[in-house]
Amino acid sequence: MEFTHQPVLLHECIEGLNIRPDGIYVDGTLGRGGHSEEIVKRLTTGRLIAIDQDQQAIDEAGVRLAPYGDRVTLVKDNFRNVARILDNLGIPGADGMLFDLGVSSPQLDDASRGFSYMNDAPLDMRMDKSAPLTAWDVVNIWPEEELKRILRDYGEERFAGRIAGQIVRTRTEKPIETTGELVEVIRRAMPAAALREKQHPAKRTFQAIRIAVNDELGAVEDMIRTAPDKLSPGGRLCVISFHSLEDRIVKNGIAARENGCICPREAPVCTCGFVQTLRSVTRKPIVSGEAELSQNPRARSAKLRIAERVSG
Repeated sequence: MEFTHQPVLLHECIEGLNIRPDGIYVDGTLGRGGHSEEIVKRLTTGRLIAIDQDQQAIDEAGVRLAPYGDRVTLVKDNFRNVARILDNLGIPGADGMLFDLGVSSPQLDDASRGFSYMNDAPLDMRMDKSAPLTAWDVVNIWPEEELKRILRDYGEERFAGRIAGQIVRTRTEKPIETTGELVEVIRRAMPAAALREKQHPAKRTFQAIRIAVNDELGAVEDMIRTAPDKLSPGGRLCVISFHSLEDRIVKNGIAARENGCICPREAPVCTCGFVQTLRSVTRKPIVSGEAELSQNPRARSAKLRIAERVSG
């Protein structure tokens, strides 16, 4: 089997992890296995823990990583549970962790998964196919005010009220069953001028519903709260985000562990009890260069933040 998909910010992630051949590393979002393969290539006696909540990703990436034998441990779970996963494996600390928070290209390109507004498919959008909540539930059951809230907060959709209202009016006549039907509902709700804009009119709505279905922001909050405590001193945390809400959570989570002292500036010593546990390796997020963007336009919104565990 040949793999041609290029993972986002691959070189920057590998450099940021500062990989030791005998270290223990976590890829919390395995996807198609591109990042994982580059990590495990650099290990000799080390070990990679590769996590994904999508069984299809586990199966397909497992084939890719099979040549590396027992250097790789595959775990089907949500990356938000990384601390518990390491505890269950008897691993007290990792030397590096990578989290790519984007939807993987295979998920987007598989029309049957319902992530894309470019193909007609059942309303699903679950990253974990065994999860109970689907996009159908959100679109056809959630109250209008809740729909408006997620479109506004998760999608930053300026026509959130109009779209939520149109969804509710449409579903009172018959359920909205497919992504294609939802796109048409969104088009009917938006003013003509907005439909002429370069961005697809359904992009923000689909993003918001996907985030809600998979509780993506809650997962990021759980991860950034617990993962640093499972890093060994000197271990690196690398997180790639794809929209401002994720990046804000990651940025604030790192800052709270780096500059969380609340003592007055004039205080001679810290008395609030703050202990620094992270140090930013990069003050500003790393973004893709033109060469990568020419090969992978989906990388345009990617931001990589890197932090290092300090003794605390």
